[in-house]
Amino acid sequence: MSERYFRWAESPRPIAVEGGIKARSQRGAIGERWWSRRFIAVLESYGMSGRLQRGRNYARRGQVLEFTLGIGRVIARVQGSLPQPYVVSITVLPLTAAQWREVESRLAAQALFRARLLAGEMPPEIEQVFADAGTPLFPRSGRDLTMHCSCPDWEVPCKHLAAVCYVLAEAFDADPFEMLAWRGKAREDLLTALRGTRGPATGGTTPGGAASGAPGGDSPARVVLAGVTAPPLEESLADFWSPGLSQARLHALPQSPPAPPDLLLRLADPPLVEARGQPLLDILAPAYARLERKRDDPA
Repeated sequence: MSERYFRWAESPRPIAVEGGIKARSQRGAIGERWWSRRFIAVLESYGMSGRLQRGRNYARRGQVLEFTLGIGRVIARVQGSLPQPYVVSITVLPLTAAQWREVESRLAAQALFRARLLAGEMPPEIEQVFADAGTPLFPRSGRDLTMHCSCPDWEVPCKHLAAVCYVLAEAFDADPFEMLAWRGKAREDLLTALRGTRGPATGGTTPGGAASGAPGGDSPARVVLAGVTAPPLEESLADFWSPGLSQARLHALPQSPPAPPDLLLRLADPPLVEARGQPLLDILAPAYARLERKRDDPA
């Protein structure tokens, strides 16, 4: 074997670095949200508990020096036991343009999806949206990922790859749009598409020729909202205000993260208006933030 391999094998402790990317979680499992835990579950399906433990230690020590997430790929540098950092790459097959059009159409049909994404939450139902478009949101197993590290370890994942995966999971924790960007659609491109895409048609016509949900025809008008047809109000008075879940089930639900103060501004199409040479949204967003601070601290 090469001299480089022996030097690597004899130096199990990594060289300490300053200014690396440290995992926020310093004990226990890494990954706070359900979507990051789902990604970590793919990594742990490899079954290499010792390497994964060392990878977590690397991530917590800040051995990941650089980390760049792009469409379908993550590139990173990890400081190991040799002076030269190792180069790590993790790639996943992005969705095709046709698959993204299908996903965008289904997401646009439910305004709640966009609102929750903008609030920093990935709704669990989004998995089914991707499945209906013909592709899973998460890698199903290690076979869906291509991993490479420049270290001499022949096992995959090595501890350097594992460290980058844990840092990647925390990036998904902080911003669910990073997960979607990794699958091929950057945040602003996706939001622009959702603003300009109409969801699948939900109506049709009644036998009398009137559009469903519109006055006319022989049957009472029905409400059509986001692809859901509701019965007439007079038929729903008894349980109109019912939550549909028991109080125990409601208390057991995980708490959603607080919505950003400018959520309504993000959801609306940006107005083509400028004030003092600045886009109106750039002026209104700080004002919403000041109003929230004043509400939380009236003094």
